[in-house]
Amino acid sequence: MRQALGVVAGITPFNFPVMVPMWMFPVAIACGNTFVLKPSERDPSPSLFMAELLKQAGLPDGVFNVVQGDKLAVDTLLHHEDVKAVSFVGSTPIAQYIYETGAKMGKRVQALGGAKNHMVVMPDADVEQTVDALVGAAYGSAGERCMAISVAVLVGDVADRIIPKLAERAKTLNITNGLDLAAEMGPIVTREARDRIEGYIALGVEEGATLVVDGRGHTVPGHEQGFFTGGTLFDRVQPHMRIYKEEIFGPVLACVRVPDFASALALVNAHEFGNGVACFTSDGNVAREFSRRVQVGMVGINVPIPVPMAWHGFGGWKKSLFGDMHAYGEEGVRFYTKQKSVMQRWPDSIGKGAEFAMPVAR
Repeated sequence: MRQALGVVAGITPFNFPVMVPMWMFPVAIACGNTFVLKPSERDPSPSLFMAELLKQAGLPDGVFNVVQGDKLAVDTLLHHEDVKAVSFVGSTPIAQYIYETGAKMGKRVQALGGAKNHMVVMPDADVEQTVDALVGAAYGSAGERCMAISVAVLVGDVADRIIPKLAERAKTLNITNGLDLAAEMGPIVTREARDRIEGYIALGVEEGATLVVDGRGHTVPGHEQGFFTGGTLFDRVQPHMRIYKEEIFGPVLACVRVPDFASALALVNAHEFGNGVACFTSDGNVAREFSRRVQVGMVGINVPIPVPMAWHGFGGWKKSLFGDMHAYGEEGVRFYTKQKSVMQRWPDSIGKGAEFAMPVAR
């Protein structure tokens, strides 16, 4: 049988303050645990809204709990002896810290880290569909999501057909107040995050990449003090560049040109992150080989953001995940429970005398 662990905790990021906790606590509670949520200090309110709704729905006090705070709250959960497991979504350095600290304290840990998600575009891909997919996946949520596509790997001559259309779309993004339903992009989460993103854009220019669309210095009428950055597009990015290697976590799309499928696959597999990846193609054999050979945890074929369906686990490979089990789905059930084996024998079936061999079924 599988039994609950007891008290489990979730430490979640700012960018999806409802969705990410809901990868965790419904499964944890359904498996018989109580749950402590430590949300990002940048947007604490959604966690309280969820707690209030659960209380209204009749969930007993103490089953779902919210603790606000920063590193002190995180470290307290990691060191508290009653907390048996910790789930985390955030950057790779913090994921590694949480995994190592939790493991040292004897806890079960799943820590989902950073990403540099690639989309491989084959020459036979539908150009219009691919452009739509890249624009939405690279610039949606202002690029501040772990499943954003931040690298387009353009195979053969497809780059010359894709880049001009991407540039046109990036220049015309509707960037405004995020509360406006017509907005395609809202603001960056903080001034510091905006400055970091725009620093990466400057770095890309220094490194020699071709800056096709520059999103720096974007302003929105009526919100001149807002933390806005426009959609940015780089072409001819090289694998040694920091804008290729590091997670920018903003609306910056880096395009890398490669000659063939083998080169594209090797490029993706050589990256230290392995969270999500996509391949756009009309060739079923390419799709099959890509799915089998790519060293990434979540794969989309003509699907730009391969967030899995509810019955699949969510999680990457390599430095995108620390721990043995992904979040949600069947993997989540395994994470929030422990296996217990029970062997039974009743008096009427017990033979006479001592047994000196391993017991067997009767």
